[in-house]
Amino acid sequence: MKPIQRSAFFVLVIAALGFAATASAKGPIGNVVGTVLDSKGNPVADATVTMQSSDGKHPYATHTDSTGHFSFTRYETGLYDLRAYSKGMFSDWAKHIWVRSKKTVEVTLRMPPPADQSMTVTK
Repeated sequence: MKPIQRSAFFVLVIAALGFAATASAKGPIGNVVGTVLDSKGNPVADATVTMQSSDGKHPYATHTDSTGHFSFTRYETGLYDLRAYSKGMFSDWAKHIWVRSKKTVEVTLRMPPPADQSMTVTK
């Protein structure tokens, strides 16, 4: 499998696991919504947002819409960590986001500035 195909497959598997987990949530549930912004504060469309339980055992994934918004709905209460991926870069982790019963928590993830790719060649 090519690296891009492997990445797409991985994201699909995580999304499928996330859907299955939300459909079978046994305890109290809550929601996480948010926005992914670039280093200048502009929304990032089609970024992959990963959410996992803070113990790292339950990963889930979704994508941002055209306005940079994402949502994880109907997740069991507890602590979760989130981060975004876009154009080869990851945001920092938002750690220990508390999902509470019948509540919606809002998170903003910020992408780092792009790396300087200019190069000077001298003889």
